[in-house]
Amino acid sequence: MAKHIFVTGGVVSSLGKGITAASLGHLLKARGYKVTMQKMDPYLNVDPGTMSPFQYGEVFVTEDGHEGDLDLGHYERFIDENLSRESNFTQGSIYQTLISRERRGDFLGGTVQVIPHVTEAIKERIRRAAEQSGADVVISEIGGTIGDIESQPFIEAARQFKNEKAPGEVLFIHVTLVPYIAAAHEVKTKPTQHSVKELRSWGVQPDFIVCRSDHEISDSVRRKIALFCDVQPDDVLACVDAPSIYEVPIALHEQRFDQKVLGKLGLPENTVDLAPLEAFLSASAACQDQVDIAVVGKYVSLPDAYLSVIEALHHAGVAHGYRAEAHLVDGEELSDANAGEVLAGMDGILVPGGFGQRAFEGKIAAARYARENGVPYLGICLGLQAAVCEFARHVAGLEGATSVEFDADAEHPVIDLMPEQQDVEDKGGTMRLGAYPCAVVAGTRAAEAYGEAVVYERHRHRYEVNNAYRGVLQEAGMTFSGTSPDGRLVEMVELSDHPWFVASQAHPEFKSRPTRPHPLFKAFVGAAIARKE
Repeated sequence: MAKHIFVTGGVVSSLGKGITAASLGHLLKARGYKVTMQKMDPYLNVDPGTMSPFQYGEVFVTEDGHEGDLDLGHYERFIDENLSRESNFTQGSIYQTLISRERRGDFLGGTVQVIPHVTEAIKERIRRAAEQSGADVVISEIGGTIGDIESQPFIEAARQFKNEKAPGEVLFIHVTLVPYIAAAHEVKTKPTQHSVKELRSWGVQPDFIVCRSDHEISDSVRRKIALFCDVQPDDVLACVDAPSIYEVPIALHEQRFDQKVLGKLGLPENTVDLAPLEAFLSASAACQDQVDIAVVGKYVSLPDAYLSVIEALHHAGVAHGYRAEAHLVDGEELSDANAGEVLAGMDGILVPGGFGQRAFEGKIAAARYARENGVPYLGICLGLQAAVCEFARHVAGLEGATSVEFDADAEHPVIDLMPEQQDVEDKGGTMRLGAYPCAVVAGTRAAEAYGEAVVYERHRHRYEVNNAYRGVLQEAGMTFSGTSPDGRLVEMVELSDHPWFVASQAHPEFKSRPTRPHPLFKAFVGAAIARKE
């Protein structure tokens, strides 16, 4: 029977609940427990797939094709497990399911209410995550902040869930802000007190309080929080800003967080193995030199829009003994006229995924600059499509070549809508999503990077290379280094006469791990380092 841990947050958002939850997951797995994680989001969207990255950051895609919250990326990178669609659900999806059932007559004319129907549906999703994963411990993060009206059904469901279990089966961890007031030269506990008071008013008493701060949390502050929040001083933990998110598990372990949690859950401590994480941190700290990578996109005002890309670059850089610094470049401001100036000094150029025409011409300019100047290039999803359009225009002589996404009447639609997408009308959850196989062509850069004949990568797109143009592109010098096993879809392209120019229709960044960087990112960063040297 799985044990359950709920993680809540108070006062303000962006406190790092996801990192705290993922860090605990890492520690418990390091002690030999099978861990799965789950994010419950209170907004009414069915999933984040149609939401703006400007608001919520990247959409993370799981192996089974779920479009999830970016915290799933943190979870996967910290616990090194592939999560599923059961690992993320929204209040909107809960209501959608219930309303569909009501329309079918499943409730036999009864009144459908938040309690018990919504809360029971939430509890069912929590139970399902445990059953399908076979986990020893399920860590469920409740999105939003305590006090938000949207979060109330989730808090109530978690409260009921605990009451339905035996003592020691369920824990609550509350992450809260402890701000430093410069004028007073001290940290303040009132936000935490009020946050916990609100949580307790909903019937939930936290077992642990994790204090987020940019200053040291003294023992006296811990005791004060413990007194007012009815927890033991040892169960008040400090989570002070760290140079790297990967240091957080170590900091919490030093406070015996994992041991305390296991003690309250009645589970053996087991021996802990943090050697892989410690080796990664040591290697990261030892990096003296920097390799500079331009990431040309359109959501550059919010770095979280490219979170997995930035993390994958970091992982690859450490593997080579370098700090891989991602320089976000606004594709709207980039053109052939200024590409030389803007991209000068970059050791590599990466064009990530995205949707819509805005900044597309800037991405094409980035691909052209990389191709003509021998700069290592990695294209991801739309980054592949930009590279194909650029090559078609300036090498294959197909003037104005573009995607039908931007011009339905284009003379040279080198990127076309996938056949199975022709009649799709709904925007949400209808793309080519999740892991698909790719047959890698021997003797290519892709084959050299992967070292495997068939690989599985996660996808999120509607458009593909138009097969009608494969012949002319090949004749002009483009190599199709990866296709679907039946040869019907182009999955990867590259240029054989370039130091390193590879693009993937998939999103390899989603599968990178700190201790196991993704092969494409590792090869790309290696090529960038070679150019630098």
